[in-house]
Amino acid sequence: MNAPSDPNLPLIESARVLIDQGQLTEAADVLNRARAQAPNDPRVYLMAGVMSEKAGNVAGAFQLMRTGLELAPNWAPGIVVLAQLQARQGQFAEAKENAATALQLDSKARVVLDGAIDVAHLTGDLQQAVTLLQQGLAQQPTDTKWRLMLANALSQLDRHEDALLRWDEILTESPQNEQALKGRMHTLLAAGRLEDAAVVTAKLLSLAPDNPVYAYYDARANGKTPAHQPAELNRSLFDSAAHIFDQQLVQGLRYQLPLEVAKKILEIFPDKNFSLLDLGCGTGLLGAQLGKLQGRMVGVDVSPKMLEQARRHQLYDSLEVADLHDALATAERYDVITALDVCVYVGDLSQTIPAAWGALVPGGLLILSCESGPEDGPDLFLNPATERYVHKRSHVEAQCRAAGFSVETRDTVLRYQKGKPVHGFVITARKAV
Repeated sequence: MNAPSDPNLPLIESARVLIDQGQLTEAADVLNRARAQAPNDPRVYLMAGVMSEKAGNVAGAFQLMRTGLELAPNWAPGIVVLAQLQARQGQFAEAKENAATALQLDSKARVVLDGAIDVAHLTGDLQQAVTLLQQGLAQQPTDTKWRLMLANALSQLDRHEDALLRWDEILTESPQNEQALKGRMHTLLAAGRLEDAAVVTAKLLSLAPDNPVYAYYDARANGKTPAHQPAELNRSLFDSAAHIFDQQLVQGLRYQLPLEVAKKILEIFPDKNFSLLDLGCGTGLLGAQLGKLQGRMVGVDVSPKMLEQARRHQLYDSLEVADLHDALATAERYDVITALDVCVYVGDLSQTIPAAWGALVPGGLLILSCESGPEDGPDLFLNPATERYVHKRSHVEAQCRAAGFSVETRDTVLRYQKGKPVHGFVITARKAV
């Protein structure tokens, strides 16, 4: 389908670039030209499906891709693109089945193998990703992209020694490869080898002395617990995961907190006549559970890509890229402020809780969630395995009371990580009338 005399190929590739850049109108024009030139080219329909998904028309994306595959039912690259769409939309069983079919049809094609590896990551099947990456490297042993991905997957599977061997192979050839240095640093931190990690963070800081993310990891490697995670770290993390965030969190990790908190809020405000500040709103999961308010709903997040997803709900009156503390410094006052699955990245709450008190009307509510730390442990702990902060319940309750709140706390399971429950608590703090 990609023969030398392939007049549609330049148009298909041009559309792919435009879609990646978010220039969807221009991409549509290019695809229309490609379709006019070759009406039965299945690539046009598959690429149009990718474009439709990016525009928020998921049903249209599936229809276009299936139309393309009706024209070429045994076309492995097309089948794996459909599998990727299914994985991004949470249809994990179907995605895995189609990825397997594509590999059976053509296991050596780079686009098929890359797509199947992507499906394995999207569906949380890291062992399958490792298997496929090893198959690819057996064919192309020097492929840097695959080698980096393999080392990272091994590290996420807690196969730290295997991962370190892979990182070291890359760094022997390219000592200043920042991706490999960062990967090795993460593996060493997860393995608890702080002294070795400090050597790597020192190297990274020598390459970029003003990088706040490297400074944060250097503090951790030197045995310190930073009070906060830098916004740059969270922005990068969530921007890269925005397009699959809901599927991974809600379906993969069984995250139900927005549903539970929305029910509680609507019990208090059944007429939906209240104003809400949703801190770290992400893709708008809480807003989607609340529905349209009679009052005002404002969402803030450090990740522009997450806000793009939240915007599709068309429920928030305002969505702003902002740091949590900047959002709380506003002159506007709210009936409810929520911070769900946010404190695990904020860390020290000594400024956050009083600022929330100041941003609430009399009688207003602050609802926040934290992962539970042991009561005989430190007030604040950074879990090296998850890179999330863990809070001691009694300490957060005391901080709320010190700020002037009355406190109600509920223990809960926040999500499931690697099949195991992650225990936490939800505090509903009320400002006096």
